[in-house]
Amino acid sequence: MGGQNAAPAASRKAATQDHRAVWHNRQVVMKSAESAEVAIVTPEPGDPSSADVAPNPPVSTPPAPGLDTALPSGSDLSDSALYLNRELTWLNFNWRVLCEARDERTPLLERVKFLSIASSNLDEFFMKRIGGLKQQVGAGMNELTVDGRTPRRQISECYDLVHQLEEQCHLLLIELTERLREYGIVLTSYDQLSKTEQNELRDYYLNNIFPLVTPQAMDPAHPFPFVSNLSLNLLVTLQYPKDHLPMLARVKVPVGGGIPRLLQVGDATVFVPLEDVIAHNLDLLFPGSQIESCELFRVTRNANSELDEEQADDLLAMIETELRERKLAPIVRLEVAKGMVTLHRGKLAAELGLDQAADVFEVVGMLGKADLMELVSLDFPELKDPPHHPVDPPELGSDVNTFYAVRDVGEFLLHHPYESFANSVENFLREASQDPKVRAIKMTVYRTSSDSKVIKHLINAARNGKQVAVVLELKAKFDEEANIRWANRMEQFGIHVTYGVVGLKTHCKVILVVRQDYDGLRRYAHIGTGNYHAGTARLYSDLGLLTCDDDIGSDLTELFNYLTTGYKPRRKYKKILPAPKILKPVMLEKIAREARLHSPESPGLIQMKMNALEDVDITRELYRAAQSGVKIDLIVRDTCRLRAGIPGLSENVTVISIIGRFLEHARLFYFHNGGDEEYFIGSADCMQRNLESRVEVVVPVQSASLRAELRHILDLQLSDQRGAWEMQPDGSYVQRTPSSKGRRSKSSQQLLIEHAEKRHKEVNRLRRRKPKGIAKRRMR
Repeated sequence: MGGQNAAPAASRKAATQDHRAVWHNRQVVMKSAESAEVAIVTPEPGDPSSADVAPNPPVSTPPAPGLDTALPSGSDLSDSALYLNRELTWLNFNWRVLCEARDERTPLLERVKFLSIASSNLDEFFMKRIGGLKQQVGAGMNELTVDGRTPRRQISECYDLVHQLEEQCHLLLIELTERLREYGIVLTSYDQLSKTEQNELRDYYLNNIFPLVTPQAMDPAHPFPFVSNLSLNLLVTLQYPKDHLPMLARVKVPVGGGIPRLLQVGDATVFVPLEDVIAHNLDLLFPGSQIESCELFRVTRNANSELDEEQADDLLAMIETELRERKLAPIVRLEVAKGMVTLHRGKLAAELGLDQAADVFEVVGMLGKADLMELVSLDFPELKDPPHHPVDPPELGSDVNTFYAVRDVGEFLLHHPYESFANSVENFLREASQDPKVRAIKMTVYRTSSDSKVIKHLINAARNGKQVAVVLELKAKFDEEANIRWANRMEQFGIHVTYGVVGLKTHCKVILVVRQDYDGLRRYAHIGTGNYHAGTARLYSDLGLLTCDDDIGSDLTELFNYLTTGYKPRRKYKKILPAPKILKPVMLEKIAREARLHSPESPGLIQMKMNALEDVDITRELYRAAQSGVKIDLIVRDTCRLRAGIPGLSENVTVISIIGRFLEHARLFYFHNGGDEEYFIGSADCMQRNLESRVEVVVPVQSASLRAELRHILDLQLSDQRGAWEMQPDGSYVQRTPSSKGRRSKSSQQLLIEHAEKRHKEVNRLRRRKPKGIAKRRMR
């Protein structure tokens, strides 16, 4: 075996060294661009050739920190070198998002959008992940992760990557600002405006924003003020004529609540940051004073403030307490604008309880780049992706009764955002709320939109005398307040609202409708991979199954009885795979089975599409299957512990990550199973929290036509040469590039858009020819 792998090992090692060299060379180029202060010349958006321009050299992300250049042998599956770190691999994902903002093939305002997303992702990373690591350090926890890191070391290595990411964000903003200027979109400073423009902007600020601004002094009579999470703040040093010493004051920039961060100058597409306008008009706040300095800073607070729900008498009250405590949570990061006086920087760090050397991040240029999303709404269609309008699922058009269609065909596969969420899932609930034969609706809700039609349909169903039960997850991170409001509103209309099982988050996406059909009670169900959220259904790629399968309906009845009571007797499920009791052991067994059944005559094949692969047991079992010769294809959006391409261990494993206009969110699992193929979709990622600490549901897809659709999706994405990034043995990712123009230069997402539109037209054509029939989907 060693002799057979000697050549691959050498080539893999050489490839790893080549990727490190490419990465180093790219940084040299970017540094040179920074020092020269020139923008990179890119093709004009709309230029037909721009879609086929391939990055040269190939774009890659940094290798995983702390890995030796020598690849591990794989003989010891407990070797920490075999496992990538969860936090560092997530930062690598954010690097890929940022690269989409750098990609010259991406329309200009879409590039701005990706820069905004990458910045917002970093904010959330500090709130959730760094906040959690700091809690571990504070608690004196020094246990090593499976990749051999202490919490303190993880923070240190994360900070190194964050500094690199922020540097790239700054360079990219310079480039994009210059490119936007070519189209008359100008992001500038207050002092670059004409006197007339300054006066107009001052008047606007005085009349529309100034009453919301409250300066707060910092002196013995005024303690250091509370600084809210992610708020922009000015630290003003000023002196009044009769005072001997200067004083400090904090001014919060009132962004939000209808106040934009970027103020438009007149009718032109010229924008000035609000903080710059405030800084140049401080005489309104401090009349008669001498302004000595004005410096910008921003803080990030820990979002991990969960209380022990097992000790709570009232879960709703406990979550409300958590939210209040989160607003006062410890600060984990201080960002200051470049050039802040050292004394002021130290004072802020001391007052906020931070380590000045480690936790203070000096930012060059704009703080809070997530607010650049305001520019994306500008009316410049030529600088954006072509408009996308989800098509109606062909079998579930507006003139088709959903219950009849599902009963006649058996099950339908829904694929959002290519197919309309409104005219499938929302329509299913609307019909259920109005249908006099519907007796009951049961549903889980993890996240939903602020103007949710889903909730409105449930309320309407209750008004119409139907039994409605909702299992609402109050602890959906950052959506707790919205879910509390919905819980109170639904209860007002007689809906039975429960909050799931103590100690477990309810993360599954399930609707169960009980209807009195002509032959007795029949259960109709929707099981999905995404939240019942109309907004994200247009932005996230998700799958859903509409079915009236008797076994699945029976299983979901058992599931809801468990969720609404919390009682844990041994429950038998015929088809669905729920977590936390059943899913993980079954997944491990199916992976092991693939290794047992593998043979030259019937090669094993495992294909999984998910958001994250973090669970160590699943990762280890995949390594074992790969060692046995099973081919493994993984489409993992962000975190992935498994290292692909290690000779003698994972050389049969391909790991890709797809970045595009839609966020890949679907979970799809395929096992060759000796020719008796199995397909599953569901809500669970291969993460320990999903498999062991959440209620999840994964369901088999049995229809041959629907399996063909899932096969089409997997094949398209695995062969993607535009939106896919492929993992290297050193943990870095290299962006695939098309070898030719035409179909291969299109991303899998674009091809899926075209496929959905083509299928919709074809089925509608057939329907016009056979108006009384229900057309089944035709696959290519």
